[in-house]
This record gives sequence, structure tokens and C-alpha cells, in this order.
Amino acid sequence: PGSTSTKIAIFEDETEKFVKNIKHSAEEIAKFDSVASQFQFRKDIILSELKDAGFNINEINAIVGRGGLVKPIESGVYEVNEALINDLNNPPLGEHASNLGGLIANDIAKSLNNGTKAYIADPV
Repeated sequence: PGSTSTKIAIFEDETEKFVKNIKHSAEEIAKFDSVASQFQFRKDIILSELKDAGFNINEINAIVGRGGLVKPIESGVYEVNEALINDLNNPPLGEHASNLGGLIANDIAKSLNNGTKAYIADPV
């Protein structure tokens, strides 16, 4: 997630199968008290868009969210774990919509109950 949009994509191996950039108006975002309170709104949009596009989320093997404002770490891909969830929920460097990426990825992965793992890429 970004400040005014939510970007989603589906890949099969290295082939892009679906991409969508969902814009959010200032009025839409203003309904929320904080970035954290946008969690369910953004998650629901992602799931709805994937369903509308005909994707079965139970077939997803990995979920990657945009990095967030976490403690300084090297650029790369990180599996979402409790320490990362704590940083995303209590951002040491400030609140940003990208903090929701790992949280949403983790929540969707856990809901699948099939061993799907959640990751973040290039934390800020």
C-alpha cells in the first residue's frame, strides 16, 4: 500500500498474470483516523479485486507486501515474523501506508492455513 493507492499483482514463477493499481481519493482516506485503521479496508479491496479477476487465493504459494518503516535493516526480502509485526504495528520511524503491506500479507497467508508464507520486500 501507498499513501493514495494499493497496488497488487499476481505472478506465476516470473510471469506477471495480473496487476492492478487501485487509487484512493483523499476523501476515502480521510475517513480513517490513522494508517493502521485502514488495514481491513485495504485487505478487503485486495481480496475483492483478486476474486473479481478470477483468482483462487488458496492457490497462492507466497505473499509479498511492500516494505514498511521498520528499524534500519539491509535492503532485501524478509519473512514476516513476530519482531517484524511488532515494528510494523509500532513503527519506530513513523507511520506510513507501506507498514500495512507486511501486516496484510501475513494476515492473508495465515488465513489460508496451507503453509503459505508472508514476506516484505525492501523495507524503507
